[in-house]
Amino acid sequence: MGLTAKIRTRDGWAVSHAVVTVTDMTGTQVLRAEADAEGAVRDTTELAPGAYTVIVTAVGYAPAASSAIVTASGRAEVGTVTLARQGGTELPPPGPWTIDPVHSSVAAVAQHLGISSVHGRFTDFGGTIEIAPDDVTKSRVAAVIRAASIDTGNGMRDTHLRSADFLDVERHPDITYRSTGVTQAGSDRWTVHGELSLHGVVRPVDLDLAYLGTGADPWGGTRAAFRATAELHREDFAMNYNQVLQAGIAAIGTTLKVELDIQAVQGDALPRA
Repeated sequence: MGLTAKIRTRDGWAVSHAVVTVTDMTGTQVLRAEADAEGAVRDTTELAPGAYTVIVTAVGYAPAASSAIVTASGRAEVGTVTLARQGGTELPPPGPWTIDPVHSSVAAVAQHLGISSVHGRFTDFGGTIEIAPDDVTKSRVAAVIRAASIDTGNGMRDTHLRSADFLDVERHPDITYRSTGVTQAGSDRWTVHGELSLHGVVRPVDLDLAYLGTGADPWGGTRAAFRATAELHREDFAMNYNQVLQAGIAAIGTTLKVELDIQAVQGDALPRA
């Protein structure tokens, strides 16, 4: 006898902090139960046969209401209740997430000779994401990139990029980003406002972020995927070096397109290998 239910997000993940309230047809509360760590509700309170209203609430999610019929056996099986993010927004489950650099990429694209692009990436980086449980706009992102890990596929060019003409990795070994706020730009799209410290200069930089979904990994963990883009101007970060060719064309463009493909693992640390 009693009430059973499963509370899930649209991605199918448990909502462990959900609360289930049951009222009778007069609106009187007859049962209140909390979901366990697996999002399951199992309550043995005996209910009289009849019709009831089941209301499921959780911080950060829109409430869901449904009807339930209690049989002569005193059992009410609500089944699976799916909760949507408040305001229709979608993000991973609340809490800490750790960026997995092995399955992520931090890339930048610059124009070369005015006709083609040079693609580069940083190979040494890490960071954390904190999804706020009550107000997703209070979520936070922090990341550190080792400037010397730049790789464009050309050793001579990479050495020049590490020099004082560009990244000056000896004086400024770390590139850091720390968010200052998040605003919604769509059901699964966000603008992350933050400050980028690059080449010893700190400037506000916005990231256009898309949440791609959440899923289980082969190692028993949970992963979330994001894609983000931003546009930087080299002169904003005191990187003014350039070579002007005879035709008046700059060898390297002044604008950088940053492209981030991020996988994050649920928890405040990466799993041990």
